[in-house]
Amino acid sequence: MYDRYVSPLSERYASREMQYIFSPEKKFRTWRKLWIALAETEKELGLPITQEQIDELKSHQDDINFEVAKEREKIVRHDVMSHVYAYGVQCPKAKGIIHLGATSCYVGDNTDIIIMAEALSLVRKKVLNVLDELSRFADTYKAQPTLAFTHFQPAQPTTVGKRATLWMMELKMDLEDIDYLLGSLRLLGSKGTTGTQASFLELFDGDHEKCRQLDQKIAEKMGFPGCYPVSGQTYSRKVDSRVLSVLAGIAQSAHKFSNDIRLLQHLKEVEEPFEKTQIGSSAMAYKRNPMRSERMASLANYVMADMMNPMMVASTQWFERTLDDSANKRLSIPEGFLAVDGILDLYLNVVDGLVVYPKVIEKRLMAELPFMATENIMMDAVKAGGDRQELHEKIRTLSMEAGKNVKEKGLDNNLLELIAKDPAFNLSLDELKAAMDPSRYTGRAKEQVEEFLEEVIRPVLDENREELGVKAEINV
Repeated sequence: MYDRYVSPLSERYASREMQYIFSPEKKFRTWRKLWIALAETEKELGLPITQEQIDELKSHQDDINFEVAKEREKIVRHDVMSHVYAYGVQCPKAKGIIHLGATSCYVGDNTDIIIMAEALSLVRKKVLNVLDELSRFADTYKAQPTLAFTHFQPAQPTTVGKRATLWMMELKMDLEDIDYLLGSLRLLGSKGTTGTQASFLELFDGDHEKCRQLDQKIAEKMGFPGCYPVSGQTYSRKVDSRVLSVLAGIAQSAHKFSNDIRLLQHLKEVEEPFEKTQIGSSAMAYKRNPMRSERMASLANYVMADMMNPMMVASTQWFERTLDDSANKRLSIPEGFLAVDGILDLYLNVVDGLVVYPKVIEKRLMAELPFMATENIMMDAVKAGGDRQELHEKIRTLSMEAGKNVKEKGLDNNLLELIAKDPAFNLSLDELKAAMDPSRYTGRAKEQVEEFLEEVIRPVLDENREELGVKAEINV
């Protein structure tokens, strides 16, 4: 096992559940389900196919003779016909009606849609669980004041919980995209070699209605509301592009979160989980590197770059189809899903174990708060009889002096002391310190968290309660 390349997506990052969805067994079992659906529907529409043949196909639906197909493919160089042959070896009575009237894309493309839909459902489940975990975090820290940043420069305070809602809002947008995409997915159906259903029109003696019914019945048997109304030999490769676009959207959201956590960990305000035996650095034993968040960012970069693959494939397909999509699809679609699966497991794991340090948060906030409280201080001084214009200029000058003390001399912020010494403000140091309650400066942050959770997030979680309760397993 150590003498050949193995994808890190399988070995290190993606869950077994997602790996199975893109496994050969899942693919070829789905092919056989599609062949059964085709045979059943053709029988229902009057073709001379017997129930005995269909029963024979069903009896070998899951016991795939992989080795027979593999040996046959060495001879014919065609994966679909190799599996038609292998299925026929197991089902001699039904051998002649397997894949009747169909092209390779009947099993290939329909299976791709089915697998992507199932994979999207798993991604959706994990997004919901991340939202669920984040909702608890946001609720817990909804009133915890913290220094906010614009341009990574100190700005008006917010709360730890409010910051978490920013992460949640982006995931909620991703969830909406997933739901829209899942609701719009359709099967290719049985469209024939150039999408005209010519072979099926021949089988049904020119009956156009039966050709229409064939598509609809197969779609319903496979759990879909219908098929794309028109296509070439394949479904439009823009479908793949739309799928990867949604996955890349999730990657963007996760990357933003991971960046914030990495910055917060640098500030020692919030840390991702760190296990007792975990090593942060081979050289610096004291280090607690945010490796989970860094891995999220790394995988997210991969997915966002991977989005280019189906875009290029879709834009360069010739007429009714070419085959330069095949090798690319085999890589870009599964690996995009496997990477996003790994990202969401990491996201869930990190949020589940986030460590918040309120004292550090408070210390940093209080060091900056005097600057942000100057408007309130000025108003209090005006109420005490001061002149606003004069006070504004004095506060500007004193703020610059305090800033110089902090930046050039490495001293603590002494703006309050400077203001207290100036008789123009007529405010004591105790009065000024009393104005330094951080909750006075967080606006509606706490209320926004409560409203967002109650009105936006909890209805979604309540509607999907059966999907919750997932715990992520991190391999390394």
